Amino acid sequence: MPEVIVFVTQEPGRTSFRPAGTDSDENRTDAPLEQAVIELKQNPPTSTRVGLDPVVIDPQYHKVLLDNQYVRAIRTVLEPGIKSPLHEHPHYVVVYITELHTTMKLGDGREVDNPRRAGEIGWRDYMKHETLNIGKQTAAEIQVELK
Repeated sequence: MPEVIVFVTQEPGRTSFRPAGTDSDENRTDAPLEQAVIELKQNPPTSTRVGLDPVVIDPQYHKVLLDNQYVRAIRTVLEPGIKSPLHEHPHYVVVYITELHTTMKLGDGREVDNPRRAGEIGWRDYMKHETLNIGKQTAAEIQVELK
């Protein structure tokens, strides 16, 4: 199974995919480069199928960066005060591009405070939620959903 490499840089939306293998990276610019490498194992967890697709429900704020047989990577950008409507994700890895402060209202009605620093990475099981950017800055993240 391949690995997915999500490049997190100053350049908005720069994301790429490479098959598994041995390689190396060289930064040929003076700008710093960060990357998150997400390696898919042979037996990924079975995920819940979703009906409330954020890309369909809220396309203005959810853009597909990569979609193949293994994963779908979505870039979500929410301006301050913007609320993303109720939607679902299968199991996924989230990479926080910017510092952000959001609240999530989960499918069962619970509310979760979600302050994050740029560069943090987290694992999420299937989730149904709506998100509100309560911060003073634009919130940007990439979700890599397992298929």
